[in-house]
Amino acid sequence: MPKAENEDLRIHYELSGRGGGKTLVLSNSLGSNLHMWDRIAPLCERNYRLLRYDTRGHGLSSTPPGPYTIAQLAGDLLFLLDNLGIERAHFCGLSLGGLVAMQIGIHAPERVDQLILANTAARIGNREMWEQRIAAVESSGMAPLATAVLGRWFTPSYCSGNPQEMEMIREMIAATSGMGYAACCGVLRDTDLRNEVASIDARCLVIAGSHDPATPPSDGRSLHSLLRDAEYLELDTSHLSAWERPMDFAGAVLAFLEKGERHNG
Repeated sequence: MPKAENEDLRIHYELSGRGGGKTLVLSNSLGSNLHMWDRIAPLCERNYRLLRYDTRGHGLSSTPPGPYTIAQLAGDLLFLLDNLGIERAHFCGLSLGGLVAMQIGIHAPERVDQLILANTAARIGNREMWEQRIAAVESSGMAPLATAVLGRWFTPSYCSGNPQEMEMIREMIAATSGMGYAACCGVLRDTDLRNEVASIDARCLVIAGSHDPATPPSDGRSLHSLLRDAEYLELDTSHLSAWERPMDFAGAVLAFLEKGERHNG
C-alpha cells in the first residue's frame, strides 16, 4: 500500500498514468476516498501522471486527533508532493478538496500550474449547518449519514438508475472514520477564503452542478467572479459531478489543461 508518513500522519495515495507526464493531483470530498475519482481516472491517465490520495481522517489515511484546519490539510498534500519529489502540479479538488486546492493556490503558488475547482466554494455552508452535522455524527455514527448523503451527491434519476453504484458509494461513506469526518466538518465550518482567492494567479476552471444542493451554481458563479483568471462550467449533475458525468467532467478538465499548456508553451 503506497503511503507517505511522518510522525503525525500516514497518507495513503495512488500514482498512475503517464510516468513522464505532468502531474494532476485529485483531492477528494468530505466523506469519500480516492476511489471517488475511479470513473475519470482512466480518462485522465492517458495524458497525465495521476496522483490520488485520501485526505486525513478518510479512507486508508490515518486519523490524527482533531481539530483540523484548512492549512493543515493543504500542508498534508504539500508533504505528500515533497515526499514524491513533485515540485509543481495541476490540482483538481472537489468540495472540501476544492478548498484544499484554493489554499495551496493562495499560500503556495509556486507549486501550482492550473486549478480545477469542482462543486466547491470559497465558503461552503455556514457554521450552524456544520455544527449540526458534527453533532449528528458524534451521536449516531456514519451509517445514517451515509444513506442521507446519497440524495445530495447524486440526482434522483442517477440514484434510481444505478443501485449497485449507490450501495458502493454508501459503503464508502459509512466506512469513513467518524472522528475524521467530524474533524473535517470542523474545517468546513471554520474556513472562509472569500477575501483571499482573488490573490490566486493560476488559471482556474470552476465546475458546478446544476442540481447540487451542497454547493449550488450560485456558489460556483460567485467563486468564478472572485478569481482573477477563471472559466466557468455547469454540468447536469448534483454534487459528485466527477462520478455522475465522468466523460463530461474529464473532457472539460483535459481541454482546460491542454489549453493552458499550449498558451504557456
